[in-house]
Amino acid sequence: MMGADMTMPKGSNIPVPTTALRVEVGRRSGPGGPDVDASALLLVSGKVRSDGDFVFYNQPAHSSGAVRHEGTREAGGQVTDTLFVDLARVEPAIERVVLAASADGGTFGQVPGLYIRVVDARQGSEVARFDPTATVETAFVLGEFYRRQGAWKFRAVGQGYGSGLEGLAKDFGITVDEPQHLLPTPRHTRVGRPAEAQSPQAAAPPPAGPPVPLPPPPMTVPPAASPTPVRLSKVTLTKEAPSVSLTKQGGTSGALRVNLNWQMRKQFSGWGGKRGRAVATHADLDLDLCALYELSDGRKGVVQALGNAFGSLYRPPYIHLDGDDRSGAVASGENLTVNLDHKQSFRRILVFVTIYEGARSFADLHATVTLQPQNGAAVDFSLDECTVPSTVCALALITNTGADLLVQREARYLIPERGVSPQRTIDHAYGWGMNWTPGRK
Repeated sequence: MMGADMTMPKGSNIPVPTTALRVEVGRRSGPGGPDVDASALLLVSGKVRSDGDFVFYNQPAHSSGAVRHEGTREAGGQVTDTLFVDLARVEPAIERVVLAASADGGTFGQVPGLYIRVVDARQGSEVARFDPTATVETAFVLGEFYRRQGAWKFRAVGQGYGSGLEGLAKDFGITVDEPQHLLPTPRHTRVGRPAEAQSPQAAAPPPAGPPVPLPPPPMTVPPAASPTPVRLSKVTLTKEAPSVSLTKQGGTSGALRVNLNWQMRKQFSGWGGKRGRAVATHADLDLDLCALYELSDGRKGVVQALGNAFGSLYRPPYIHLDGDDRSGAVASGENLTVNLDHKQSFRRILVFVTIYEGARSFADLHATVTLQPQNGAAVDFSLDECTVPSTVCALALITNTGADLLVQREARYLIPERGVSPQRTIDHAYGWGMNWTPGRK
């Protein structure tokens, strides 16, 4: 094992245990600079077998369960985007697991303190670390796991790309969904017809004659459908750019998955202390992801764990809440799914989070919200630092305008009045007008 203060030189390798590992792609936190997104490619003879061998923010888990993307955390002055890799579950055909990163909104030369770190997921000990030197690169192969004589090793690679995640993905055989651009149609070309159909010879009728019976067409096997290209695009909402059109992103059908993850602080109870800071007295932090909905026929309601109002995906309200999670992990976390195949039934949906127990405020809680449409770009945003004793936070407002489906970042912390529930507080703030009764879960 390597010590915490030892880093690997470029090109070097080290044995790693065939066990569960956590790969952290990290940087120093601070204002400005690009976001850094980790990804993994599972390779055979230097290429992926299919687009399913690419694990990243829009495709967060491999079908084998060997690799999954666990998302971003900020703590202790560091921002890390993490991959979980279980080498014991990597399929025998896979020779290498490439560990890459891309810079969203700049180059890696603008990323302070870039590193990749491999940690034993069970013991928490550092296995390997590599600090690459970067300038104008927008994507990096930082390292890789590879098989050697029946064992696994980690190599510090440090190969940069100037063509971003798209160029890196294509280099390993990924089919990328490129943006479509409207092109002018040539003046004498019919849209949607093959070129040979435009020639005078092909357009002329055949000479008259007795009909000739045609032989039955041969039995053919239809070609396999082309795989859906991988979407690399994502949208990060900020205070300056707080909204996005799902319609323009192509994300208006299928399942829209809303995930809330957070940095769980086991010794955190919320607001208190001499200067209004967090007090470390309670162990279990339980956040609940919820949604207020208003349907196009005027019906209103709530989807939440409280009162076992988990909703339904295939009948009104077409919103379903998964089980109740306390870990805050991206792979699980709190998840809510919206059936966009019934988007005409929605007028508006307000996604919010409440503290059920374990804290009296969101202070010092680092949380990220991700909306992942089945057929569009992922939409994510981070919650701002909470500076008030809030127990309920409005996360995102989804509005159906008739012509468009809009997502608005709210990130709005509310403070309930004495004796008023968090649900009633957010109802009043957004004018839902519902009647509330006490409930439990």
